[in-house]
Amino acid sequence: MIANLMALSVRARWIIIALVLVVSTYGAWQLTQLPIDAVPDITNNQVQINTSDASLSPVEIEKRVTFPVETAMAGIPGLQSTRSLSRNGFSQVTVIFDENVDLYFARQQV
Repeated sequence: MIANLMALSVRARWIIIALVLVVSTYGAWQLTQLPIDAVPDITNNQVQINTSDASLSPVEIEKRVTFPVETAMAGIPGLQSTRSLSRNGFSQVTVIFDENVDLYFARQQV
């Protein structure tokens, strides 16, 4: 099988050379059409909600601010996950959306 293929490629070498040139030219042209970013964006679609109240402890800010915000965000379409952080007088809720959700739509929903 391989011997026959080798014999055919030797007999029809000009056809093989032309075929290799056509495929190489097509590959080089496709390479120039390939969209490549110098620094690709690998971040997910996320919106952060930062709130502060200097008089609250971490436990109080978790109960009064963070948990209600997380609960309110639970029904947003395209929601993937929610993360939160509560510290002295500061709450941060990060809402992560699916890749196909428009970032401006996600901000509007929040």
